[in-house]
Amino acid sequence: MTDTFWQRLFRGVRRLRQQPQWAEFAGADWPDRIMAEDVTDRFHAKQGRTIARWTLRSKERSLVVYLKRHYRLSWWSGLQALLRPNGNWSPALQEWEHLEWARAQGLPVPLAVAGGEFIGPWGRLQSFIAVEELTDMLPLHEAVPAAAAALDPATFRLWKRGLIQEMASISLDLHRRRCFHKDLYLCHFYIAEEDTRRLPKWSGRVRLIDLHRLARHPWTWPWWQSKDLAQLLYSSDVAGVTPRDRLQFWRDYLGAEHHGRASRWGAWWIRARAWGYVRRDRRKRAG
Repeated sequence: MTDTFWQRLFRGVRRLRQQPQWAEFAGADWPDRIMAEDVTDRFHAKQGRTIARWTLRSKERSLVVYLKRHYRLSWWSGLQALLRPNGNWSPALQEWEHLEWARAQGLPVPLAVAGGEFIGPWGRLQSFIAVEELTDMLPLHEAVPAAAAALDPATFRLWKRGLIQEMASISLDLHRRRCFHKDLYLCHFYIAEEDTRRLPKWSGRVRLIDLHRLARHPWTWPWWQSKDLAQLLYSSDVAGVTPRDRLQFWRDYLGAEHHGRASRWGAWWIRARAWGYVRRDRRKRAG
């Protein structure tokens, strides 16, 4: 650490991360502009944070990212960053760490190309992260209905079988490390748009996004495992997904263990938690 508590308190400091190619696209002065940059493509704002698609160009090529910015983080996070600046107290640098960890483990996640925290002055905390766009890819809640419309029934069944195996493999690879996504909805799995019109070899062709809530739970892992799987079950209510597909995911996920009593109890608990998400949504709509 080269800065002091008093610098963080009175002047403010920056904690920045970037891939080697980032400055080529964003310019050398990008830290001075990043929080005020006028990015409006697919813009969405909610509760002090924004996200938008940003296309940057160098002399010979372009880079497309999704830029997430957090303008108003809690006073508690600001205080922690002031007192313990190495802790990555912002959601942006937490997501940066999660994505870097996942890539190092061989998990199929997008590349974070830049991120940072702006600590202070006076306990203020802001952050941002730029994640490379999965260009020409679709989330599965859009891709599955598209494939159902484009493929003949026999091909579509084979298409889903391979896709489900790959999704189960990714989920299991994460959970074996006692790490959990906590937003494991169908919309956070992405595939190439061209793969909705053909029968691909699925290995390595599915991506998992939005790891900002990722966490490791070595002791309470059954609770978080059931949460992830319940979220996936709840979100699978889309055109083209059948009860047989859901059963296949469960069997692929468990492997040879899917016949036992523990498997039946686990399936019951996951269905119960998924039904809880359904009731929650109904209450929200009623309210």
